[in-house]
Amino acid sequence: MAHKVSWASPQLAPLVLISGTEAVTADRAMRMLRTAARAQDPEVEVSRIDASAYTPGALLDAAGPSLFGQPRFIEVLSVERCVDAFLEDALNYAASPEPDVVVVLRHAGGNRARRLLDAVRKASGAVEVECQAITRDADKVGFVQAEFQAARRRIEPDALRRLVDAFSTDLAEMASACQQLIADVPGDVGVSDVDEAFGARVEVTAFTVAGLAIAGRTGDALVSLRHAREAGATPVPMVAVFATKIRLMAKVAGAHGGNTQLAKLIGAAPWQIQQARRDAQGWTQPQLLEAIRVVAATDAAVKGESRDPDFAVEQMVRCVSERVPLPIPR
Repeated sequence: MAHKVSWASPQLAPLVLISGTEAVTADRAMRMLRTAARAQDPEVEVSRIDASAYTPGALLDAAGPSLFGQPRFIEVLSVERCVDAFLEDALNYAASPEPDVVVVLRHAGGNRARRLLDAVRKASGAVEVECQAITRDADKVGFVQAEFQAARRRIEPDALRRLVDAFSTDLAEMASACQQLIADVPGDVGVSDVDEAFGARVEVTAFTVAGLAIAGRTGDALVSLRHAREAGATPVPMVAVFATKIRLMAKVAGAHGGNTQLAKLIGAAPWQIQQARRDAQGWTQPQLLEAIRVVAATDAAVKGESRDPDFAVEQMVRCVSERVPLPIPR
């Protein structure tokens, strides 16, 4: 059976399947595999095949014995749109792959070539690199961390948060922003570096609004809420961010132990524990419990109980920032 690994830690094997819809991480995985192959042997012969415009026999020719005995690295793209001739050759090859050849198949999703995917997944010694769409905030944070770790550079936690907030809707732009900061900033990347580079296009997100509200900055939070709406933010995700941040604050408030220790117990990253502890300063336990109640009531409101979800969110922002109960409807 194929061994499944993350896009951030792909492994060389005679057969490698890069599966999933996320093109950015798939490109990263392919690049890392190519780099690893060249690190093993600088003389590796690299070739590329487009499965959607395949010529019969091309895969077998590329994987066949080399004139000078070099190892080979073969990138096969667009497997999800492959022609029948490729499917036939690839199935035959997958049944008995060459041990000194790495064949990397990129499949971006869909049912085309399902037989081939099944064959690779059942093959002994094969590797599947999963590149599913990145939608969760934690996965976006992990992506940025991986970009800087790959470059052996450090980005400060607040700057990382700022960068994720700024490019949360476009992973390709987020990747480009990471590479720009890595190239332009000589030392550790801080918040001022992110703002200087991208301040003109930083998107106001739910995290910005929640951060300002939790800090008690009512006016700034309401202005940011308006900007976030203009940028396309909708009520349900906005409430979800408030819920995530406030619940984590309640979990860490008064808790003993270091950030790493608490992170393992709670199931969060150490930097998230550090941020939650910072956010919780000045909050009392009754205030946190009331904020949780306010957010829960707002969640119900924006999911059908209110005729005006935007007004419900605005009320939530006011209540959280002023640390007061939700007004009782009259």
